This record gives sequence, C-alpha cells and structure tokens, in this order.
Amino acid sequence: MSAPPGEELARLAALHGVATSYQPSPDRTVTASAAAVTRALAALGVDAGTPQAVREALTARERELGERLLPPTVVWWRGSPCEPLAALPEGTVLSVRTEQGPSLDSVERLPLGVHRLTATAPDGRTGTAHLVVAPPRLPSPAGRAYGLLVQLYSLLSRRSWGMGDLGDLGELTAWAGRALGAGFVQVNPLHAAVPGAPTDPSPYRPSSRRFPDPVHLRVEDVPEFAHVDDDGLRRTLLDRAARLREAVLEKGELIDRDAVWELKREALELVARVPLGPGRRAAYCDFLAEQGQALEDHATWCALAEVHGPQWRQWPKALRDPRSAETARARRELLDRVDLHSRLAWLTDTQLTAAQRAAREAGMPVGIVHDLAVGVHPEGADAWAQQEYFAAGMSVGAPPDAFNARGQDWGLPPWRPDRLAASGYAPYRLLLRALFGYAGALRIDHVMGLFRLWWVPQGEPPTEGAYVRYDAEAMLAVLVLEASRAGSLVIGEDLGTVEPGVREALRERGVLGTSVLWFERDWEGDGRPLAPDRWRADCLATATTHDLPSTAARLTGEHVELRDRLGLLTRPVEEERAEAVNDTAEWLGLLTRLGLLAGTGGGGDRASEEAEIQAVHRFLLRTPARMIGVWLPDGVGDRRPQNLPGTWDQYPNWRLPIADATGRPVTLEELAASPRLRALMDVLREPDGAPAPGTAAPADEAAEAGGSDGSDGSGGADGADGADGV
Repeated sequence: MSAPPGEELARLAALHGVATSYQPSPDRTVTASAAAVTRALAALGVDAGTPQAVREALTARERELGERLLPPTVVWWRGSPCEPLAALPEGTVLSVRTEQGPSLDSVERLPLGVHRLTATAPDGRTGTAHLVVAPPRLPSPAGRAYGLLVQLYSLLSRRSWGMGDLGDLGELTAWAGRALGAGFVQVNPLHAAVPGAPTDPSPYRPSSRRFPDPVHLRVEDVPEFAHVDDDGLRRTLLDRAARLREAVLEKGELIDRDAVWELKREALELVARVPLGPGRRAAYCDFLAEQGQALEDHATWCALAEVHGPQWRQWPKALRDPRSAETARARRELLDRVDLHSRLAWLTDTQLTAAQRAAREAGMPVGIVHDLAVGVHPEGADAWAQQEYFAAGMSVGAPPDAFNARGQDWGLPPWRPDRLAASGYAPYRLLLRALFGYAGALRIDHVMGLFRLWWVPQGEPPTEGAYVRYDAEAMLAVLVLEASRAGSLVIGEDLGTVEPGVREALRERGVLGTSVLWFERDWEGDGRPLAPDRWRADCLATATTHDLPSTAARLTGEHVELRDRLGLLTRPVEEERAEAVNDTAEWLGLLTRLGLLAGTGGGGDRASEEAEIQAVHRFLLRTPARMIGVWLPDGVGDRRPQNLPGTWDQYPNWRLPIADATGRPVTLEELAASPRLRALMDVLREPDGAPAPGTAAPADEAAEAGGSDGSDGSGGADGADGADGV
C-alpha cells in the first residue's frame, strides 16, 4: 500500500465524505492509501492530484460549506425537529413548492413527500434544497409471519418454459397462502439482465434495477398470445418449451437462461404483432406515461444493444451519450424495437402485480418480498442512462478482513452521493417507487450501502480502496417515505461486518434486519450458540440463504465435501470437517436441551435429518423474530447451494432447479404434494416452537443453554460487507 494521506488531503477527504481509515475489527484500524483517497475524490469531481490542488480544493470546499444556507437535501422526520432549518439565521424566510403542486409560505403541516424549499436570510443570501418529509418510522409487521424463500428460476412447474416464471410464482403464493398459511414468499432479484453469450446468470449484476426482466414472463398468460394467427406456430413454440422443461426436469441438464430467452423472445415478438384491444392499449399508454424518460432510456438501450452489442462503452461515440442527437435519431430509426422492449417491460410489470395480488387474495399479510441488488452492471442500461449519477472509474467491493484477506471487487459502479443529494435522490426514489409498486416487502441487499460503500479504483486490487459515505439520513428517509406510501415492509440484509450504529439506525426507522441461525452466536462472550430469547425481534430469521449451504448439507457436512472437491478450502479438509462437526453438534445440543429435538446428545444416536431440520425451525419459532423464512429447498432435503461464493465456472451458480436429497429435480406440483415439505411447514403452525413429544427440557438446562441479557444478538460471520451473489 502506498503512503497514507497527509493532513490537508485527510481534511479535504473528510469534507467530501471519503474516509481515510476503517476498522475491520474493534481493536484494529487500517489507514487508506493517499492514492486511493485521491482517486475517490477524483471520481467525485475533486482534483487532489498535487499538494497545490489539494489546498485549492480545500479552500473552495470550506468556503462553499461556510456560505451555503442549506445542504442540497434536507430531511424532516415528521414529529421531530428539523435541525438544518433550526440552524438557519433568525429571521430567515422560508417558502416551499410542494410535491403535490401548491406553493406554501410556511413549512408547518407539510404533507409527506419531496418538496422544493427556498430560504432567504436577512443578509440577502438565498438557498434552495430538496426537502424530504418522511414518517418517523415504518410500522412493524402485524403479528408474526412465516413464509418461503426461493430463487424463482429454480422453481419449475409442468408449465414452465425451462425455468421458473411469474406464473409459477403466482401459483406458489396462492398455494402457500391458502394451504400452508404462509404470510410471504421471498424471491431473488428479478431485475433486467445484461444480454450476453452466455448471459451472466447472477441476478445480482443486472442491467437495470428499475425494470424487471421479461425472461420471467409466463408467455401463455399474456392475453395476446391466444390470438397469434398461426396455431401451428403456437403449438411449435409450446413443444419447444416442453423440451426445454424436460431437459431440466427429466434429463438433469442445467437451467439454460439463454435458451429460454431465445424461445420467449421469439414468442413475444409474435405476440407484439397482435393489436392491443382498447382497454389494454389504454393501460399500456398509462404505463408509458407513468414511467416516462426512464422507460424510454431503458428500451432504447435494449434496442441499441441488439444492433451494437451490450457493451455500450464500445458503441459509436455519439451513442454512448443517451441525450445526444445521434441517440435520438437512432431511437426514431429503431422505434419498433424500442416499442417492443417498452411493451415487454409493461407485460412483466403487469404479471408481477398480478402475482402480488394473488398472494394477497390467498390471505398473505405481506405477499411477495422482492430483492433489490446492491448495484448494476457497468455496461448495462442503468449505467448508460444515468451516467451522471455513477462514479466513473470506481467499483463497489469490500476491504480485506478475517474472512477474505484480499478484499472483494464486485464490479458494480457506485452512485455518487453528491449527485444523488443534488437531485433530491431522484433516481433512488424512482427505483424504489417502481419496486414497491408490486412488492409487499423489499429486501435491501447489503443494506449497509445506504451508509457507506467501499470504492475500488479501476485497475487496482480491492486492498487499494476507500470507504465513501452517503447521507444515510436522506437514504433512509426516502426509503421509509416510499415504503410507507406503498404500505410495504423493508428488510435489510445486514449480515457480515457492520459498523457500529447502523443496525440501531435501521431499527429506529422500522427497517427489519436479517438473522441466520448458524451465525447467531455470543460473539462478545464465549462464542456459544445464542439462546432464542437473546435474538433480536426486528428481523427476518432463517436457517440459511441462497449463498449458504442448505440445512441438510450443513447438518450432514456435505458442504465441506463440496468445497473440498472444488479445491476451495484454505486449510486441510480434516480441520474443516472437525470444525463443521463441532459447530453442528453445538447447535444440535442446544436444540436437545431446549426440548426441540430428541435423540441427540449424551452419546445417543442422532435424530433423523428431517427431524433435525424441523427442530431448527422450531428453534426459530422460539426467537422473537417478527418474520421467519424457510428456504424452500430445505423442505425436500436439497443438498446443493444455489450459489457458491468464490466460484464462477467451477460450480453451476444460479442454474440449478430445486431437487430432493438425491439430486432429482422436484417440480412445483411435487413440492405442493410433498409430505416432507408439509410436515416442515406444519412445524411453523406450532405455538412458539412447541417441544417435540416427550422431549421437554428442565428449566435449568434451558437456562444453561444461554441466559437472556437483553443483548441484540445480531451477529454475523459470513464475510465483511459481502454482497449476495456478486
């Protein structure tokens, strides 16, 4: 690492939110290099390349901050004082142009929203700011809800075209709500992907987070499909779809997203030739008007990518600018393709909305929990259309820590906090508004990114990065505002290393956290499994996630054998096995002492795998967690993780169907009829994790498992600031 920042560079960095050090652990501080800090400042439009430039930039920034009346965006939590307004000089006159239209000469009783505030001080200075008026917090979930976690592509029915789709999602929610009493179904990000050969299968590096991917469409559910003129061609398409489905379900082939999209694109282009009826046409026109410039940009990028390839930085120079005259001309020339991609966005949005409606009609209090990826692909539609908001030459990642000594580079360009603030967080607001339009809840991947992100300069290793801060108050206010408008919940993925104060700030605003059983230990004490009454209440509690071994794999130790076969272990396999056995034994011992599992401990034979998985979920019921999630593959004993971090071509990430313990793919219809899945879900209907018959533990043994001291219990040991699936 190069030299540390000097005093003036450190002062300049602090004034722009660039951190010159970080703490990978409470007892250790690491200083960022001067080069990393300088590169981060350059990405924010600040020249710090020479000592003279640093002094000039420092003087300019101090003068700017000293003279301005208001920051670019001001947050006012309803019911609390607004500190930036209280700090204005006495006699300052305020006026507001509200989001709803009217202008007011007072800030009293402002409606919720993002308004335009003007301040005029007695000395003649004026200032303007975006004023975010947000409710103080999101309401807590009404009662406890349990539900299913699933990667949608992995859930194939007998009607799927080679991968799970929105029709399958609707069926799953209707069944889970009505037959199982489930309150929600959580899915992976359904954002639009960057096309390629092959397409990156990861749902966490999308082309656009604003618009969903039409690959998820159930083609037969599009009304116009039934009116395609050529019956023979329609039958041919369905026959080809059946072959794609059978390849996965009957022949053991991997999910081929590209083949699925090739077939669906062919079908949807035929569908697009069918004229819309008057009502459908009116609905489509409304969608175009609502989405506006953002949809036009997205559809234009899709059309241009078909002609010039998906890497927009290699397009003809003029087309790299979404606002150029040449781009406008190309849009007109490609109008039919632009309209096609606009219509596909509408169709997908329509089916997403229908899936959420089906969930609510099935009695789900939450419905579908959608997933917001932490960023977008640098060559995708969002990065092209919103270039002014992204930090050029930077990538999001994570610094080195105990779990990854080399750090991480996720290849995702970060938003510029200064440009977000200057716009009143416009792209962030519109993104959230679109997602909340069909989400009963939204999971925020790597929610710590609302506070800070590790910026890695292009061409440098992750060790040469620096943290850049965002206005977390504004990011949270916009999030709470949009979620409250939609009546939706928010779940933050806060696993891993989290800086002090973050979880507390999220909890204060009603944002739930994420707790995974295997990481919930007394990290500040003896490291033993955390007793259920010491878990935090404001969270979604689960046994595993898509980035972790299934519960069956962890209980049997098969996750260690998989990593050994792939050469991913960093120490002898015997050590890994021993640690896994001890870890599992500690948890099973606790489950036994709590009376949730029979046949474990004291030298006796272990209970069956199915009984142990049920006991794990009985334990989750004993916690105060407001939401409890069941990884759907756990219901049939699936051994394989959907994603194995640290692999690319060594493992088929994001391409596996749900399978049983033998690896045989299991359809949605078979899942619905599975006695094993039904028995697991029945556990969640038991009152507070009722003890298994004849296994009640004495009170002193339960206390010995870990007493309640009121601590948060929100540990995490899956890697520092790790972004799921990147």
